[in-house]
Amino acid sequence: MDNVLPEGEVLLGNGAIARGLVEAGVHFVASYPGTPSSEIIPEVVRFVKMHELNTHVEWSANEKVAFDNAYAASLTGKRAAVVMKQVGLNVAADSLMSAAYTGIVGGMVIISCDDPGPHSSQTEQDSRLFAHFAKVPVFDPTSPGEARHMIADAFKLSEDARIPVLVRPAIRVCHARQHIVYQEPARLDRPAKFVKDPTRWAATPRYRYVLHKELHATFARIAGEHEAWHKYDHHNLEEGKRYPLGIIAGGVPYGTVVDILSATGLADSVPVLKMGLPYPFPRRLANEFLAQVDCALVVEETDQVIEMFLKNLPSVWGRYTGHVPRAGELVPEVVYDVLSRALAEAGFDALPATDTTNVQKAVAELELPVRKPTLCPGCGHRPAFYSIRKAFPRAIFTSDIGCYTLGVNLKAVDTCLDMGAAITMASGFHHAYKQDGKAQPIIATMGDSTFYHAGMVGLSSAVYNDARFVLVLLDNETTAMTGMQPTPGLGVRADGSSGRKIPLEDSVKGCGVTWIKSHDPYDVPGLISLVKEAWEACQAEDGSVSVIIARHPCIVGYRNLDQKRVPMTITDDCNGCQVCITQFECPAFEYDEDRNAVSINQRLCFDCGVCVYVCPFEAIVEADREEPA
Repeated sequence: MDNVLPEGEVLLGNGAIARGLVEAGVHFVASYPGTPSSEIIPEVVRFVKMHELNTHVEWSANEKVAFDNAYAASLTGKRAAVVMKQVGLNVAADSLMSAAYTGIVGGMVIISCDDPGPHSSQTEQDSRLFAHFAKVPVFDPTSPGEARHMIADAFKLSEDARIPVLVRPAIRVCHARQHIVYQEPARLDRPAKFVKDPTRWAATPRYRYVLHKELHATFARIAGEHEAWHKYDHHNLEEGKRYPLGIIAGGVPYGTVVDILSATGLADSVPVLKMGLPYPFPRRLANEFLAQVDCALVVEETDQVIEMFLKNLPSVWGRYTGHVPRAGELVPEVVYDVLSRALAEAGFDALPATDTTNVQKAVAELELPVRKPTLCPGCGHRPAFYSIRKAFPRAIFTSDIGCYTLGVNLKAVDTCLDMGAAITMASGFHHAYKQDGKAQPIIATMGDSTFYHAGMVGLSSAVYNDARFVLVLLDNETTAMTGMQPTPGLGVRADGSSGRKIPLEDSVKGCGVTWIKSHDPYDVPGLISLVKEAWEACQAEDGSVSVIIARHPCIVGYRNLDQKRVPMTITDDCNGCQVCITQFECPAFEYDEDRNAVSINQRLCFDCGVCVYVCPFEAIVEADREEPA
């Protein structure tokens, strides 16, 4: 292999983070995919292959599994990392809280990618608060390049303090791009060696109390040595000068603030304190900054962390005082308005109003169609949801996290709480209605990857507690929403090598389910009949949860799928009722008001042929026939 490193390349922020992991000598990396973190693992795999490293990389079944695997590796002295999105940290929270008490041996870095907005998440939660909750340090990068460097420092801090360390890049770091100059990966020779110490690694509650006191002592030491990490916490105060307004910021908002102040000529008039390591809180630096400013505006996302440590000071402005919005991403235009208000209140001239009229006019002139998020043309989930609702239009439809959440557009999703809740909420609904003596139809839908992630325990519990509902597992043979990562049902590992395949049917059977049937959702009449059959089976005296596996490969993930194409057309029998649009919701259907008729946009149509079952007037037919199929 050529040992000469390329100078580098323009990397996605997640690629820069992956590069940081590899260059820091990581031995073990585990993850469950979730936007905005999904690209980190594939990039780690790429760099591991580029440098022929002996690094274990895996997609785990869920975030807790990933955490526990990485934690075990760290106990042997290896450097380990676990990667997830912010709501994934909820799944791993139990492990995180305990790992902070028991500590680690080799460095352990937790990368939790936050999603202010949110763009693709259930919540806007701030992982920095989890760090405060668990009593672990947290790094808050502003750019891809800084995130890459923070990874190495996070490992150093973790090994020095012997506790896990959190790095929380937000989505604008994860999905920004920056040129990264490569460094040679550290090749750390650390043979695995686990030293048994039951009072720590298997501590009972009595010893956990002792470990908790140790954690507080460790954290106090880290806080006292915070000066060693000043490169991530710094300000541009001029000694002896008094300022009407100063700004405290971290993460992505810090870069935005600096850009705005520079562009408006205020960089020398308004000092900025950057907090790249906000916890443990740099109290001395903060006090030093506050001593020279009359008012301090805290600009951070997505929650009050820095401000929480300063909230008792009347000179501090932020979310508590209403100067910063309490929800939503702090995009540049929002930060601009926040700064303009604060500057005016501090005695400066307000920033000039931005004129977006021309931009808005230009966008309007494009006459772009407004489309809500929808399932892809040809997606197997669409006929599955259509069939479910046709079979039981008055059922309660519980669903889950994934692209199939868009079944809400087909009126076949009533609830979506978190990963795994389709099954657990279906069970709860059943028992609530059973108390009233009512057999309420309940149909739960869940994707294959979600089932491996969070469905099996809930299904086991539902069967054990005699819940009665129909579960439709929407098996598209991939983790589609986050980038086509493999599932345990495929037997493909993160690096493309073969793993042990765990068939979905076997997993369902292992949860105690006896009524399991698979069906291609493209066969709409057959699936409608099967859903009705499943409901009857679960209501039988010896019934239980009935499971249908609606299996059709994802048309995006399997572009070369050898599937029969069925071109369709719409005849003159179309009367413009739009049932095909409102109830089937395929984006290839377009309504023409002038003709009072629907047509098929052939540029979008996948030729799946499923829509032949949809039109009540049989106006949708195969293109080479005069009569409907």
